Amino acid sequence: MRMNVSDRSGEAGLRPLSARSVVLSLLLGTHPPQLAVKDLVRAVEPFGVGGSTLRAALSRMVAAGDLRRTDAVYRLSDRLLARQRRQDEAVHPRTRAWDGDWEMLVITATGREPAERAELRARLTALRLAELREGVWLRPANLNRPLPDDLASVAQSYTARPELPASELAALLWPLDAWSATARSLLAHLAGADRPADRFTAFAAVVRHLLADPVLPPELLPADWPGEPLRAAYAEYQREITGSLGAIECDGAAGAGE
Repeated sequence: MRMNVSDRSGEAGLRPLSARSVVLSLLLGTHPPQLAVKDLVRAVEPFGVGGSTLRAALSRMVAAGDLRRTDAVYRLSDRLLARQRRQDEAVHPRTRAWDGDWEMLVITATGREPAERAELRARLTALRLAELREGVWLRPANLNRPLPDDLASVAQSYTARPELPASELAALLWPLDAWSATARSLLAHLAGADRPADRFTAFAAVVRHLLADPVLPPELLPADWPGEPLRAAYAEYQREITGSLGAIECDGAAGAGE
């Protein structure tokens, strides 16, 4: 199973902004992920989202279970808190020195419904495992994270040393050239994006792309791998957004005290 990267790897895969995507991106990048509605109104203005459009989107998002509301404060639901954790790990992956071992997971459960199989595949992909053949998933053991305990009910985990050279196996499992080309396209787009809405859209695409980074050991990556420059660019942008949100909250508190 190969990473979900568009075959049109030279394109950045940008999506148009919607009120929902702006709100989610802001909250996913905020710690803790909650904002008062008055702060949200001011935060979304640079991205062309008006107050009435925002309030309609917030109501729909609460009804859909994306957000929870307490008084005038909106926060991410538990489901999206898990997404925020995955996003944080994509931007700041926890790695360790690689000794040549590979994680291998062999699916042992049978008789599962198609929806259950699809959910399991999505979980394993999110854990940055790749499918060598049906039911056999693996990756270099360089991530500093345990596998979820509940996977033991559907799969058996092993430590392996494949006979195929590690660099060849990595190239077989992941389309590294395609990922790299898209990352470079994103970096080039960022360099020319000046409008707040353009930058916001581009960085939303950056996060999606980082979620598909296999985070391989350096010795298995092609030369000039753009993963770290892409992470550094997003981390800087996240600091800018956090700073602007902090300024909005401070201005709001000052205004309330006048």
